Amino acid sequence: MANQTEPLFTIKVTSINLSDDCFISSQTDRFDMVGYVTGFGNPDWARTHSAATTTAPAVLAVLSGGATCMGRTVMDEMAYSINGENKHYGTPKNICSPDRLPGGSSSGSAVAVGGMLVDFSLGTDTGGSVRVPASYCGILGFRPSHGVVSTTGVIPLAQSLDTVGWFARDADILNRVGRVLLQLREVEPVKPTHITIAEDCFQLLSIPSHRVTSVLVKSVEKLFGGKYIGKMCHIVKYACLGDYVKDNVPTLKHFKGDRLEDQEYNVASLAALSSAYRRLERSEFKNNHGEWVSTVKPDLGPGISERVWEAVRSTDENIDVCHSVKTELRVALTALLGVSIPLGTYDNLAVSVSLLAKHGSDGFLLNLVETLYGTLKEQIDIAQELSY
Repeated sequence: MANQTEPLFTIKVTSINLSDDCFISSQTDRFDMVGYVTGFGNPDWARTHSAATTTAPAVLAVLSGGATCMGRTVMDEMAYSINGENKHYGTPKNICSPDRLPGGSSSGSAVAVGGMLVDFSLGTDTGGSVRVPASYCGILGFRPSHGVVSTTGVIPLAQSLDTVGWFARDADILNRVGRVLLQLREVEPVKPTHITIAEDCFQLLSIPSHRVTSVLVKSVEKLFGGKYIGKMCHIVKYACLGDYVKDNVPTLKHFKGDRLEDQEYNVASLAALSSAYRRLERSEFKNNHGEWVSTVKPDLGPGISERVWEAVRSTDENIDVCHSVKTELRVALTALLGVSIPLGTYDNLAVSVSLLAKHGSDGFLLNLVETLYGTLKEQIDIAQELSY
């Protein structure tokens, strides 16, 4: 699983803040470690770059918190995919579903946690690169608010969207790692005022939607109250996210007609939103790495090669509009961080749900996941016994 250009190594730290035990960690090959070349998932990148002279602050934070680093992990080349494949170093094996992809780009980090090789791992999430492999591998994956964890010493993909995220099997460890990275003090969990389920998104599921929603709703009701609290409405609410985004992000009209919008398994406004974000990501990737790609002409795997060269040859059309979309969305939803939570399996494949929260409420979301997790596992067992 370790990148072949990078040796495995162990760093012992005596000052322990994560807990009284020493947690074992790994990180994907985008994080600088002093004295090592950061390979970015590609041997041509490693060949043409020097060893790092400093260590990324995010890595230093967990090491200072008491973690022991066991090495670097395989990732999609240049972080430009969510499949988790790498033709040069091999594709990490999805322990949860061995015949399926692990998801990426932080594939090795997710598999290291899912395979119980480490207690937690660091990854990066630009457009889902922590949350997607977490969901595929049946583990927890957290994307924090943009900008709250330093990305210094992390090779950029698209700075407007890049975040440092992390994986864990246990909600307590997920929370502890988060508090170290986010420099949060311990606070008592706060009861959510409401949890809104995006009905239109759940209608796109290829499994019965109640297999996911019932587990979540019953867990919330058990912990926070029944259908009504006095005259107050149920804590769980339902909404059509696509309509809300359409009404509150007017700049999306510039992206109507893009290919994905017309496909029947998409919510049109969310497909347009995805198109805007991909265009922004492509532009920033080109600005960051276009010159290197054009000069070195690296050996890239299928899918990655086409995507990289499309970005390099792209123009900056509508980039200002893309930034406007991001701003409007943040105002409308205030939901730019999220966590993927495993909900067992269905037909031997991992099932997960993503919870989103408003920007800056990372500590609240970490506490909520830890509070919910035990009850969720109880409801998962019931759901799987009933085979729904």
